[in-house]
Amino acid sequence: MYQKYVELRDKKGVTDYRVAVDTGINKSTFTDWSTGRSAPKIEKLAKIAAYFDVPIEFFISQGGDS
Repeated sequence: MYQKYVELRDKKGVTDYRVAVDTGINKSTFTDWSTGRSAPKIEKLAKIAAYFDVPIEFFISQGGDS
């Protein structure tokens, strides 16, 4: 999931900080996801999906272009 997030973030040209401010998700949460320390909850996935204007399934699916 994190790699898909990184691709969308980089494509949009924003930082984790900007996404955190815009979505209300703590910036340290992104670090936890990147290190595998925690997995995103569905509510946070929904916020990220809405922010990047993609369906939540984009993050849930295991296959695809990532």
